[in-house]
Amino acid sequence: MTVHQEVALAHLTTIGTGGPARAYAEPATLAELEETLRRARDEGLAVMTVGLGSNVLAADEGVDALVLRLTGELAAARAEGTLLSAGGGATNAVCLHRARDAGLGGFEFACAIPGTAGGGVWMNAGAYGSDWSAILTRALVATADGSGWLTPSDLGLSYRHSDLREGQVVAAVEYRLEPRDPAEIRTRVRELVDARKATQPTTKRTFGSVFKNPPGELGAGRMLELCGLKGHRIGGAVISPKHANFVENAGDATSADCLALMAEARRRAREQFGVDLEHEVVLLGEISLD
Repeated sequence: MTVHQEVALAHLTTIGTGGPARAYAEPATLAELEETLRRARDEGLAVMTVGLGSNVLAADEGVDALVLRLTGELAAARAEGTLLSAGGGATNAVCLHRARDAGLGGFEFACAIPGTAGGGVWMNAGAYGSDWSAILTRALVATADGSGWLTPSDLGLSYRHSDLREGQVVAAVEYRLEPRDPAEIRTRVRELVDARKATQPTTKRTFGSVFKNPPGELGAGRMLELCGLKGHRIGGAVISPKHANFVENAGDATSADCLALMAEARRRAREQFGVDLEHEVVLLGEISLD
């Protein structure tokens, strides 16, 4: 397996910003993944997995780490009975298609999440009233010392959170779904896709939701809208005029622009509502909001 050097993360993320990764690889089997993790440990390199790059913001200066994208059998999915098995790099779209073709329901909510099976486990992704913890039976987690299956309880899944840490990579997942008419699945997915298009900037370059919803009835998007932030721009980044919990790349944004917008959004939410919003997007490299 080839390990590439100095690969631009702007080409690997949906927001389209970020400097180079020190190293980049695409393991296609569990053996390749484990060997890559061992090599990274021996060389003192941190390991980060980007999936589709839809929930990450990478430092403009680059990331001193080995960045992984899972491919091959680690990105495949298949259904057997009511069980859907997928590699950690399998896209949610592929998993949904496999489930639908097998007449399995329960995964429809993921049509609103442009990510991968492993990314879903990492952050307990969710939408429209469901999340990974509701359908996950177990996940195969690889480290430099080997691999092992973990249950949702082992993973510590809660709202947009798992206990997984740097150096752990979700190599495979198993979902327990339920029999459902494929026509019903198609109808439900169409409804959710239409709802997403109506409320979110699906045709713009974003990294997905910026902040987690705080406790209470007021979500992060509505809170930031009430702060007057829709359309607010810094450099090449703009808070979406369609949904205030999204940052759009208006064409020449940098990660620094995005961070500045996020910091301003947090400041206004704290000032107007007394709430400290917690970012949902994963920050790669030497960057933070603190």
